[in-house]
Amino acid sequence: MNIKIANGRVIDPANELDQVQDLYVAGGKIAALGAAPQGFSAERVIDAQGLVVCPGLIDVAARLREPGFEYRATLESEMDAAMAGGVTSLAIPPDTDPPLDEPGLVEMLCHRAKKLNRAHVYPVGALTLGLKGERLSEMAELVDSGCVAFSQANVPIVDNAVLMRAMQYAATFGFRVWLQPLAPFLSRGGFAHDGEVATRLGLPGIPTAAETVALYTYLQLAKVTGARLHITRLSSAEGLGLIEQARAEGMDVTCDVSINHLHLSDMDIGYFDSNCHLVPPLRSQRDREALRAGLRDGRIDALCSDHTPVDDDGKQTPFSESEPGATGLELLLPLTLKWADEVRIPLVRALAKVTSDAARLVGITKAGHLAPGARADLCLFDPEATIQVSRRGLRSQGKNTPFLGLELPGRVRYTLVEGQVMFGDEAA
Repeated sequence: MNIKIANGRVIDPANELDQVQDLYVAGGKIAALGAAPQGFSAERVIDAQGLVVCPGLIDVAARLREPGFEYRATLESEMDAAMAGGVTSLAIPPDTDPPLDEPGLVEMLCHRAKKLNRAHVYPVGALTLGLKGERLSEMAELVDSGCVAFSQANVPIVDNAVLMRAMQYAATFGFRVWLQPLAPFLSRGGFAHDGEVATRLGLPGIPTAAETVALYTYLQLAKVTGARLHITRLSSAEGLGLIEQARAEGMDVTCDVSINHLHLSDMDIGYFDSNCHLVPPLRSQRDREALRAGLRDGRIDALCSDHTPVDDDGKQTPFSESEPGATGLELLLPLTLKWADEVRIPLVRALAKVTSDAARLVGITKAGHLAPGARADLCLFDPEATIQVSRRGLRSQGKNTPFLGLELPGRVRYTLVEGQVMFGDEAA
């Protein structure tokens, strides 16, 4: 379908574009910006007056819970949540059941996602078989099946010799290695940041050293092996400092932060709010401010939702017995806008963290920008409208979020995937 999106504020961070103009879609791709291409005839016109037109959001960490955890969420429910949030591309961690360590499983997931005709799915394969940290997965075959990187999700490898071999293999073929720094013995038995709040609540703590010790190890092994290292869900000022130091020494290492750690601290646990039980844990206000500054000045490469839907039974228990995780697909855009307003940066720079910069991490070249010929994955949102975060309003099957009850800026009006309107008026 040929679509003219008229009068919108077109923001394309990849090309440093922020201008009110028309955008034209044909054959599922961006046909032109500004003036209509020769011979173009619109079958549909979307009036985007007062709306921002930007690339569809790219989430570098979103658990869709299939296969294995359908009682927590289904592919259908989470794809609908993605469309409502303007998220058109998703990188999927490998901690499903069974884990994404077998090519047939990855192909099945990609086929299911494609059949639903919603967001594009980019699986992150398991670095080791079963995420057990013992034997390496068949990385080359997993890449052929659709994997874009390799990770252990929240399950660290205890044996550093295995991790080194995995990095060596990945480096040989140029595969990306995504690791979350959490030393298993330092974090074992902990549920919250090791600080005043955890002490007051009587919760076993997880020290910042659990992140920095693991991170130092990963950086040293990456330096030795030449692996392309990405650090996922950074949570501390000290951790960010280690990454800065590694970059100063010439290392090419990237990192991301979640919307939860960008806006919350351990103080938000309050009186045992299980929605704040997260991995890694919410850390101090000092850490939160360091992460906000790091994202603002580019030391942190991308912002993600760390979408982890949990059923009510998993959250309506004592804090230390609850399932960690929070839903976030539908909140990625509003919380990005909230952060941008609070730190006073231009919208084009803020949106880069969830579009072009995120695309670069995942290795997506067809999306994340609005150049003619790019895939017409688009998000149209009203920056002046607000949303009220409520259980009823969330399309995700998981209703677990620390932001329940808050009013947040930015309401998605339309989401387009390959030129098809998948959310909004007259959606397919």
